[in-house]
Amino acid sequence: MAANSSSTGSKSGSGGGGKQSGLTAEQVVGTFQRMRQEQRSMASKAAELEMDINEHTLVIDTLKDVDPSRKCFRLVGGVLVERTVKEVLPALENNKEQISKIIESINAQMQTKGRELTEYREKYNIRLVGEGEADSQGQTAASNQNSEGGGSKSGTGVLVS
Repeated sequence: MAANSSSTGSKSGSGGGGKQSGLTAEQVVGTFQRMRQEQRSMASKAAELEMDINEHTLVIDTLKDVDPSRKCFRLVGGVLVERTVKEVLPALENNKEQISKIIESINAQMQTKGRELTEYREKYNIRLVGEGEADSQGQTAASNQNSEGGGSKSGTGVLVS
């Protein structure tokens, strides 16, 4: 425990003013992977909401051909409630519009997150495994050897799997 505290103390003392230059490769990779995971979760949520819109569209199209006074059942908060078609149809259309707005918002957030990821990759010279293999496998191997051996040119680059 004393060894850990002394090593962290020396790191924080030497990197006092610049957080960006004081990040270790593990911290850079961890931050990059966290950002990628956030973008993936946004994409997953957007896909889930797209499926909800498709379900809403299917139900709306089905209910439009039905008598407005006919009974129908709707699941609200885990409780099945009896309503009429004329009560449910406007609520479904409103929900569909709200979901569409949420999807637009998520897509805008994903674009912003994508730009942040690109900037972060460029800032820390992050290369993904498999990226550029078709172009030149020799250059990738050389850059890996330089970064492992502490080469000055690509020593700042980070390889992410």
